[in-house]
Amino acid sequence: MYRYIVVDVFTDTPLEGNPAAVVTDARGIPAGRMQRVAREFNLSETVFVLPAESGGDARVRIFTPSAELPFAGHPVLGTAVVLGEAAGTKLVRLETGAGVVPVELAVENGRIVSGRMRQPVPDWEPYEMAAELLAALGIQASGLPVEAYRNGPRHVYVELASEQAVASLVPDMGALARLPGIGVACFAGSGGRWKSRYFAPALGVPEDPATGSAAGPLAVHLARHGRIAFGQEIEISQGAEIGRPSRLLARATGTADRIESVEVAGGAVIVARGELDA
Repeated sequence: MYRYIVVDVFTDTPLEGNPAAVVTDARGIPAGRMQRVAREFNLSETVFVLPAESGGDARVRIFTPSAELPFAGHPVLGTAVVLGEAAGTKLVRLETGAGVVPVELAVENGRIVSGRMRQPVPDWEPYEMAAELLAALGIQASGLPVEAYRNGPRHVYVELASEQAVASLVPDMGALARLPGIGVACFAGSGGRWKSRYFAPALGVPEDPATGSAAGPLAVHLARHGRIAFGQEIEISQGAEIGRPSRLLARATGTADRIESVEVAGGAVIVARGELDA
């Protein structure tokens, strides 16, 4: 029997935010079985914790219902909270497929309530199928260039005219699924407040309640194109349309030519514990 914990991430309210299942000691589970377990949980991501190999506190493997990811934001933050609670520590360093990710944890009234992770700095490029993507979303144009950022998944960013336009989106999920290997972040806002929806049917996630690995690159994207200043922290609202309201904080420092750091933060709350007969 393998123990697991379900943690709701990017919220301080149980049954909101983005849930992740964390199998706290996955030694002995083959990779193929991990994928089947992730499909059984059918959450955006399931995390399998393994002994550290490269100087971190633990190694993690992250699976959507259909694919393994080298890195993803909400499962990393959620796993850090789970391990931090067990170890009584305020810093957890997780070994991911994208390198070691440190997560600083905040404690209130004896309980970990949030975490702040330093994410890998993403690469970016123009998205080569922008016309097909806009057609699948049912919109005419993006306010900023349609660009792809690699940060675990390949995230593609599309700016809409207003938050209401984001809320009203009804994408063609079949057409999106035929755009291989991407998730799409549709966003609108100004200053320090932004609204986002994230669609990834090609990765087995039709709509994600909160996408931590896309929040950091969104801050980079906005700063590179002059929508915000480098070093400015933004608040991203996501998930309300699917009944899982979430709040993410993100900040990118540096310049358009050289990104120095990317940070993403948010709350987390443990909501369930159980045993898996894998």
